[in-house]
Amino acid sequence: MDSWLRLLEEGGPAPAVIEGDRELTYAELAASIRATAERCAQEGIGPQSVVLLHADFSAAGIATLFALIQLRAILIPMVDLTRNSFETARTECGAEFLCRVAPDWTVERLGENAPPALYDTLRARGAAGLVLLSSGSTGRQKAILHDLDRLLEARAGKTTRRRLSIVLFLLFDHIGGINTLFNSLFSGGKAIVVPERTPEAVCRLVERHRANVLPASPTFLNLILMAGFHQRFDLGSLRLITYGTEPMPEELLRRVRKAFPRARLLQTFGTSETGIATTASELSSSTFFKIEGGDVAYRIVDGELQLKSTTQFLGYLNHRDDAVTADGWFRTGDLVEEAENGFIRIHGRASEVINVGGEKVLPVEVESLLLESPRIADCRVYGERNAITGQIVCADIVPREPTTRSELRRHLHELMGGRVDLYKIPSRINIVDEVARSARFKKRRTLA
Repeated sequence: MDSWLRLLEEGGPAPAVIEGDRELTYAELAASIRATAERCAQEGIGPQSVVLLHADFSAAGIATLFALIQLRAILIPMVDLTRNSFETARTECGAEFLCRVAPDWTVERLGENAPPALYDTLRARGAAGLVLLSSGSTGRQKAILHDLDRLLEARAGKTTRRRLSIVLFLLFDHIGGINTLFNSLFSGGKAIVVPERTPEAVCRLVERHRANVLPASPTFLNLILMAGFHQRFDLGSLRLITYGTEPMPEELLRRVRKAFPRARLLQTFGTSETGIATTASELSSSTFFKIEGGDVAYRIVDGELQLKSTTQFLGYLNHRDDAVTADGWFRTGDLVEEAENGFIRIHGRASEVINVGGEKVLPVEVESLLLESPRIADCRVYGERNAITGQIVCADIVPREPTTRSELRRHLHELMGGRVDLYKIPSRINIVDEVARSARFKKRRTLA
C-alpha cells in the first residue's frame, strides 16, 4: 500500500473533506479512492496512462485525483475546459482519456496520441505524473511536467498532525491548490470545499465551519475588505491567512492586519515549475519573508529570484526550457530585494515593470501609495505604450465615493507629489467599478 494512502487511513473517523452539508471521513475518503481506482482501471486507465481530469475541488474530484495517483497515471487537472486547453492537453500532452467528475463521473477515450518523450523519465521510475498548464495570459499555455510521487513524498513525509480546518480557495489545477490539499489531508485536517469563489461565499464558509486557515491572494483579501465581509461574518476562527501569487502592497497588508488582528499573516511563495517553498514572514505586518528548509534553495542574480528545489519540474512538454540556467536554477522572473538579515521582498514581475523613458516603475510601489488614500478602495497600475517615452504609467481606480477623473487626478498629485518622482504618478487614470483580474484572483497587467 502507498504510504500516503496509509497515512489517510490513519485518520479513521475524523472528518477529511467538507462539501456543503456532507462530511467525508478519512476512512470514507480512502474507500472512495480505492473504488474510484477500480472504476478507472475498468475503463482501461493504468500506469502512465495520460488522463485529462476535468474537475474542481469536490469529494469526487479529490478521490479521483488520488485514484489516478494510485494507478500511477499521468494526470492533467483542469478546472475550465476550453477548446484551446483541450487541444493542448490532447495534442501536446498526449492525453488518452478525458475523465469528467461533474455532473456525472464519466471516462471518454480520446484515441491514440503520441506521448511526449519526456514521459520516459516517469516510465523508467514507474512514477505518477502531473502536468500543470500555465494560464496562458502572456501567450501560449506551457505544459509543465512534474514527478507526482516526488511531490507527494515532499508533503506526506513532513507534515505534522495539526488537524486544522483549511479552505480550499486556490484552484484544483494550480500548484498552490494541490499543495493546500496535500497539507490539509496529510496533517489530519479538514479540507473545506468552496462551491463559489466569491468573497461572500468564502467568508460564509469560514464562519459556518470555523475554518482556521485561509489561503488567498492580495487581490481577494482586498475584495473582502472593500465589501466589509470581515465585519458581516464571524471570522474569528481564522488563525492563519496566507497570501501569494502576486506582490502584496504594504498599505494593503496594513489594512488586512487591522481587519484580522488575531490571525497570523504569512507570505507564501512558489512556482508551477519548482513547487511551493516553506516560508516564514519577518512579521505579520511585513512584506519581507524568508525561504526555509532544505527543499528549496534560492539565489538572486541581477535582482531576479532564482530557485532550485527537490520538487523541480522535469521540463516543459511544449516549450523550450530557457527559463532554466545551465547549472539547473529556475529563473522565476520575479524581482526581489534582500535585506541584511536574509529576508527578501518581492517587487513584482520583470515583465510588468513599466519603462518610462528609461526610468523603471514598479506597479506595486505605486499601488501601495494609492491605497493610502481614504478615497481609493482599489487600484491597478500598469503600463501602456507611448510614442515619446516608450511607456506611461496608467491606473484603474475604484473610488469609494463618486468622483470625476479631473478631481481624482488632482488628488493623486496631492497624494504623491513630493513623495515620488513625477514619472511615477499615473499619466492616465480610469475610473472603474472593479479592477481586471484573472480566475486566480491576480491583477491583470497586460501591456496595451
